[in-house]
Amino acid sequence: MTKHTLFVCRTCSATIAHDDVTDDTITEGVLLLKQLQELNLTELNVQSVGCLWTCDRPCSVTFACSGKYTYHFVDLHHAEFVSELQQFSELYQNSADGYVKPPKMPGELRSRLLVRVPPLPEP
Repeated sequence: MTKHTLFVCRTCSATIAHDDVTDDTITEGVLLLKQLQELNLTELNVQSVGCLWTCDRPCSVTFACSGKYTYHFVDLHHAEFVSELQQFSELYQNSADGYVKPPKMPGELRSRLLVRVPPLPEP
């Protein structure tokens, strides 16, 4: 089975300026990352990234997998959205091309979706 990846922006913060974030800063993004890692999702590689460039919409995450749609969600407050991200992860992984119909997105995730990028065509 193809490994799915969830990128979590560790510098996302609604209270700390991006330029003030260091490797040791505990941001909302770091808290979200820790909560997602604690779920021990075996089929999902939860990976920290430095910045996803949606600093005005913290916290942000991206679901990606080779041959599948890519989803970028924003405005995620760590405690509220962990369960919804877990549910979306299952829908995403179980979809052959990664397409998750908007009405099937759990909770408020549909309104937090910034962009859905189609998969690259096979070479």
